[in-house]
Amino acid sequence: MSNCNLRVMYPGKECMVEQDKEYFDLVTEDGRQRIRLHEYDRVYDVPGLYEEVVYNKLKCDSPKVITDLLAKSLKKHGDRQAPLRVLDFGAGNGIVGECLKQAIEPETIVGVDIIEEAKKAVQRDRPDIYDDYYVMDLCEADEGDKQKLGRWDFNALITVAALGFGDIPTSAFVNAFNLLKNNSWVVFNIKDRFFSKDDETGYNQILQQMISNSLKVVKKHHYCHRLSIAGESLYYYAIVGRKENDF
Repeated sequence: MSNCNLRVMYPGKECMVEQDKEYFDLVTEDGRQRIRLHEYDRVYDVPGLYEEVVYNKLKCDSPKVITDLLAKSLKKHGDRQAPLRVLDFGAGNGIVGECLKQAIEPETIVGVDIIEEAKKAVQRDRPDIYDDYYVMDLCEADEGDKQKLGRWDFNALITVAALGFGDIPTSAFVNAFNLLKNNSWVVFNIKDRFFSKDDETGYNQILQQMISNSLKVVKKHHYCHRLSIAGESLYYYAIVGRKENDF
C-alpha cells in the first residue's frame, strides 16, 4: 500500500546516525512533525507512510529477499509440497506476510507483534493476509500466550528486520524459536555488525550458540537490506535454517 498524497521531507548527510535514530519530517495540514523511523506506532498510524519511507525512498528489499530464499531452500531440499504453518514474528504491518503468500503460499500465517498499532495497520491495509494476529510480548509470555500460539503447530518461523535494535530482545527470539517443533524452518535477517565480534546487542553470542547446538544453517546470504536516510547502503545477513532442538 502507498499513499501518493503524503508529503515527507528527508534530511541529508546530517542524518548519518544509527538506524534506530534516523528520522524524517511528515508535513500535514496541521504542520510539520519529526518522526523517528523506529517509532513504529507513529509510522503505522499513517496509512502508506511506512511503505513510502522504507520501500519507496530507502529501497528496502528484505521481505522479498528473505521469502525468496525460503522458497528456493524449500525447493532445493524437497519440501516444497509440505504445508507450512508460519509464525511471522515482529510482523509489523504485514508486508512480510504478503510476500510469504506470493512466494510460497503457506497453509497458515500467524502474525505476532508487540504494539497494537501494528495489528491495526494490518487490519486496515492487509486484512486478508493472516489467519490470526496477536499483540503480545514473548519476553514475558504466560501459559495462555503459549497455548494460543501452540495450537497452530508452527513448522516455520520468519523474522525480518526486527533483531538487534531493541525491537526484539534475544530472550523473545529464543522463546519464539522454542515454540517450533524440531526440523522446522527458521528464517531471519540481522545487521551484519550484530552477527560479528563487534556486536554489542548480545545477538551474535546467542546466534553462534544456537547455530552450534540447535540450528542447522542451510543458507547464509549477505546483501543490501536498504539505504540509510543519508543514502548509504546497509548490509545484513539473511539466514535460512532448520531447527534441530530447543535452545
